[in-house]
Amino acid sequence: MKTIEIKTISRKETGKKATKHLRRKEHVPCVMYGQKEENVHFHAHKNEFRKLVYTPNSYIISLNIDDNKYDTVMKSVDFHPVTDEIMHIDFFRIDISKEFTVEVPIKTTGLSVGIQAGGVLRVARRKLAVQALAEFLPDDITLDVTDLNIGDSIKVNELDEQFDKLKFLDPQSIVVAVEVTRLAKTEEELEEELEEGEEGEGEEREPKEGEAKEGEAKDGEAKAKEKTKEKK
Repeated sequence: MKTIEIKTISRKETGKKATKHLRRKEHVPCVMYGQKEENVHFHAHKNEFRKLVYTPNSYIISLNIDDNKYDTVMKSVDFHPVTDEIMHIDFFRIDISKEFTVEVPIKTTGLSVGIQAGGVLRVARRKLAVQALAEFLPDDITLDVTDLNIGDSIKVNELDEQFDKLKFLDPQSIVVAVEVTRLAKTEEELEEELEEGEEGEGEEREPKEGEAKEGEAKDGEAKAKEKTKEKK
């Protein structure tokens, strides 16, 4: 997995007033924690984080805080609800010599037989949380979907053999699946309704309660007419 460096400045004041002042200057307040060390508060101009936040990729981040470097991964990002500007970022400090957890992007390759048959590929997980040593972490996890037919899927626990150096979390989750399109589902339902209608044709319908059968109804009508003639 690639490493990127971000230059930042430590924060001495962490109150609301100081935070507002930073944001007015278009700086993003951040915090680094983990490894049983004290939290470190810092900030940098929002442009420093664009290559980290606005990308599908994941990175190991080398934080340069006042010329002191720390290996980290991004833990969470808060955005403004209206402007979508970055409001705050949390970083987790890691020991590069030990296993740590990070999210790795998912990519697919191949044209599945299910798509050629009219299905649609659904990527259920854009990233997967994995635990591994830094030297074994890939930039992405590429899945070959060529053999997937309609109704087939790939689950997390099916990746263990292919990526034996990675420990996957949430093993029962579906990563990708080939599904029937909405249009195909609608056409299927219409066909079923037509088939049911054809099966029902020619069958004698049982009369509802209080309703006479067709033959009985005709006999009843004839008798009623005879009685009317007799009265006359």
